[in-house]
Amino acid sequence: MTVVTRSTLDLPLLRRGKVREVYEVDADRLLLVASDRVSAFDVVMTEAIPRKGAVLTQLSAFWFGKLAHLGPTHFLTADVDEIIREVPRLAAERAQLAGRAMLVRKTEPIAFECVIRGFISGSAWKEYRATGTLAGARLPEGLRESDPFPAPIFSPATKAETGHDINVTPAAVARALGESMATELEQRSQAIYRAGRDLAAARGIIIADTKFEFGTDPHGTLRLIDEVLTPDSSRFWPKDQYQPGRSQPSFDKQPLRDYLQDLTNRGLWNMEAPGPTLPPEVIAATSARYLEAFRLLTGAPLPEFG
Repeated sequence: MTVVTRSTLDLPLLRRGKVREVYEVDADRLLLVASDRVSAFDVVMTEAIPRKGAVLTQLSAFWFGKLAHLGPTHFLTADVDEIIREVPRLAAERAQLAGRAMLVRKTEPIAFECVIRGFISGSAWKEYRATGTLAGARLPEGLRESDPFPAPIFSPATKAETGHDINVTPAAVARALGESMATELEQRSQAIYRAGRDLAAARGIIIADTKFEFGTDPHGTLRLIDEVLTPDSSRFWPKDQYQPGRSQPSFDKQPLRDYLQDLTNRGLWNMEAPGPTLPPEVIAATSARYLEAFRLLTGAPLPEFG
């Protein structure tokens, strides 16, 4: 499969993010192309992770299908043949598109990420350890790192173009968007998380936390958008290795983060761009994590895309 670090299509480019390019197809549709770029500590690495973009796209397509009964989404297709039938001018770009492109409905994104936390980890654990709170709201006492919450917590965050997102309270979302929209976002997010969590648990993966994005279409319908329950948007832990009271191994770019953290600890990288050159074994190990997450969740290996 072709490694793609930067797609270049004969369509208007609306945005180039850390991983995805967003193209305008027409007044109603967008094309999302997930590259094989990888970022860590907010720095995009020079080297790509083979097949990562296809994992993100095809795993999202899997979840859009599984979760369709829980509400409208922006998903139309991630099948390259269907995409080319819909947009014939892309026929010459099959190598860039195969496996990693998704045709979606155009929406106006909601200005908050809808984070659901089933377990305390990451930035939530960091704040809790310091103050006993999450986004300033008091949490139960006595939690250990990686402990489950009594019930999944809706923990929205602001969207940051650069740097880290900032955790906010549900009340802050209600003040910004209104009570009705805030309630719908929380209810939809909780339902999607619980359905995904239960399927993943049956297949040996704990979804510790995840973030969803939503947008409204021209008719005012709230739709689930972007990627869904992928290693980039979620914290996946192997169920058979789970042990509360410590950090957990994860199905994502942990080999990359571990390598970069070691370089930083030894004073060989300052966590600023440009990133260091990645050795082949780190690239291979990171790719393997993404592919294994796909295999476990879907029950089949990632297809080969020509």
